[in-house]
Amino acid sequence: MGAFLKMPLALLKRYYRKLWLRVLCYALLSLLVAAIEPVLERWIDLDFAPDVAPEGVMTVLTILASSMLAVSTFSLNVMVSAHRAAAASATPRIHRLLLDDTTTQTVLAVFIGAFVYALTTIILIQAGLYADTSAFITMAVTVLVVVMVIAAMLRWIDHLSHLGSMDHNMRNVFDLTRDGLTRFARRPALGAALLREDTVLPDQMTPLTAPASGYLQLIDVEGLNTCLEDISEGSFLYVSLFPGQTVLRGQPLAQLSGSASEAELTQLARHFVIGDIRTYEQDPDFGLTVLSEMSSRALSPGVNDPGTAIEAVTRLEMLLWDYGHATGDPDTATAPRVFVKAPTPAHILQSAFAATARDGAGQIEVARHLREALSRLASLPDASLAAAARDLDELVLAYCDKALPLEAERQSLRRAF
Repeated sequence: MGAFLKMPLALLKRYYRKLWLRVLCYALLSLLVAAIEPVLERWIDLDFAPDVAPEGVMTVLTILASSMLAVSTFSLNVMVSAHRAAAASATPRIHRLLLDDTTTQTVLAVFIGAFVYALTTIILIQAGLYADTSAFITMAVTVLVVVMVIAAMLRWIDHLSHLGSMDHNMRNVFDLTRDGLTRFARRPALGAALLREDTVLPDQMTPLTAPASGYLQLIDVEGLNTCLEDISEGSFLYVSLFPGQTVLRGQPLAQLSGSASEAELTQLARHFVIGDIRTYEQDPDFGLTVLSEMSSRALSPGVNDPGTAIEAVTRLEMLLWDYGHATGDPDTATAPRVFVKAPTPAHILQSAFAATARDGAGQIEVARHLREALSRLASLPDASLAAAARDLDELVLAYCDKALPLEAERQSLRRAF
């Protein structure tokens, strides 16, 4: 399957990170446990078990149900407040990342699942579906649920200490972007052949139009390659867009060599996922943009936090340094009938540093740190990435010449490198 996930698995992973799915799984599990407890009574010898009064079980279940409802509501309020604070201090795009926080999802799912279990068991007991002899099994399962709740609470308390903080946000974006850039370095065209400027295109091509407007999120290149094999022996598809770019309904999404029927074009279009937001799965440039937005927000007059901007530049430099050392040996294309255009090194550098170069030009400490980062990136073994770093460094100097108020600062910035 290669470094990039196939689209069906990528979609499954996307839904796995949804909060409602984990809550639903825990709730269904709690319903299943509550329903099979009477069945377990028939299989387990309870002669050795201590006597447990049904009234005692009902008391514990009632306490658990009422407390878990309050805890779940409080935790949801905390989560929403943390997300809003992060969006206000960092960038609104961070909210999408926080929604995929697996720790928050698991903790809330445990709380709501415990509530559903307790409520369901109370209903089944009141309905007379539990025998008095099953009180011990019910109490044992309830104790296990309480242990899970306590463990989730301890995990939640530790997680709340940094949820929504700038360090936590930057670390999460950094980790996601690093993984995306690593995959991108190995497969810049997602497993397809790379569409270059010098790629010779056939004379006769049929446009494959976008079925909707939005951001191109996913391209299933393996599925496209299989479809092309079914269309004809010499069919090739040339995709001039890359995940993260905007597409408009009815505009060309790709070009198919030769001709094809409407049914075949519709089948090909199903292997493109278009949505209303950018995502991280196949768009490593998005993470660079989010870190850049954090830097710009920190440099705004209302925030005035150059330290955060410097930290963002440092993290971006580390990401691009590792990426620049990993681009020398890309994997062999697994979908040779599909050609996909990749973002250029200049585009990647612009996404990472252009906003900081503009907004931080008037602060000598930010400008100096940015020039230091670009000078180190200019020594990368990837010649195109190094050249893009040198070009962007010239843009930084041009911005600083206009923004720095003192000639001494301008001269100092030029002499430093």
